[in-house]
Amino acid sequence: MVVARSVYYGDAHVLAQAGMVLTHDAIKRLDELGVASVYIREQYIPEMVEPEDVIPEKVRAETIKMVKASFGNLQNHLKLDIKRVFNKVNSIIDELLTNDDILVQLTDIRTFDDYLFAHSVNVCVLSIMTGITVHFDRIKLNELGVGALLHDIGKTKVNPDILNKPDDLNRQEFDEVKRHTNYGFEILRNYPDISLLSAHIAFQHHERWDGQGYPRGLRGEDIHEYARIVAVADVYDALLADRPYRPSYTVNQALTILERMSGVYLDPNLVTALVSNIAIYPVGSLVEISTGYIGMVMEVNKAVPTRPVIRVIVDNLGRRLTRTHMIDLSQFDTILIIKALNGEDIDKLNLREYVLV
Repeated sequence: MVVARSVYYGDAHVLAQAGMVLTHDAIKRLDELGVASVYIREQYIPEMVEPEDVIPEKVRAETIKMVKASFGNLQNHLKLDIKRVFNKVNSIIDELLTNDDILVQLTDIRTFDDYLFAHSVNVCVLSIMTGITVHFDRIKLNELGVGALLHDIGKTKVNPDILNKPDDLNRQEFDEVKRHTNYGFEILRNYPDISLLSAHIAFQHHERWDGQGYPRGLRGEDIHEYARIVAVADVYDALLADRPYRPSYTVNQALTILERMSGVYLDPNLVTALVSNIAIYPVGSLVEISTGYIGMVMEVNKAVPTRPVIRVIVDNLGRRLTRTHMIDLSQFDTILIIKALNGEDIDKLNLREYVLV
């Protein structure tokens, strides 16, 4: 297998360069470093189109590096470099405003050790995209972005053994983790350059629409809109991450869970706003269409996200096609996607070589 997208540590160090051949030793090393999956270059599908990321890999890697350094500084009783935080958030906003026609379709590959930092960046990106969707101005996008990027900053005050515990937390441990919202608010409110509304994101992002959240049990619109946005982004990105205690959910599974939480834990309008920026069928995913054929998604269309361009690879009798062909589903009202194939479907049809491993 050949690596399709470079895999980074949070400090922007490349673990696996795009184009690298994955030997058994390389796979073992990645596994030891906590990398659960990588993108591979498709050898079976001609003219494979690689999905676009909403921000450049370099911007993402540099921002993860900055977040990691910021968290480390606090743990060592040093100050946050607020100017660097503002600059990175502004860079992300600029990229997203420039590429506002691109849907989120890449699962970020991250090591277990760098989960917290990559998660912070992903939540920032998803939150800003949601803010753009609900027509926030630049000032609001900046406040939202800073708070989203630093929403988990209070975890620097929590025992890392508790944060990284692979088993269920006991009541005392869970209570300690919950305190990260208070810790985060206290950290951020002491920086005069950071808006108090940004600090309230750290304080309120675990409040729930139905009032069953923490730390104050706020309900509905009593929770600040910024925090409600970050809550949705926080849940969605967490579902897509490989964790020591479970593998990642697929995009379709994550969206289903998000939909179930809508109106109960999460603001339903903001769930809708975030989902409008997600490719329901990302490039590279396998889908079954109403004709019985199976195809790989080659292009997504933000205007009609349920109708991507696919390359048909299996016919309605379950036979692999030696001569594949493209179908633009946006041009055919009568052809629909029945379902995205899950792992069980893929194994049953012996299509494992076509998917992310």
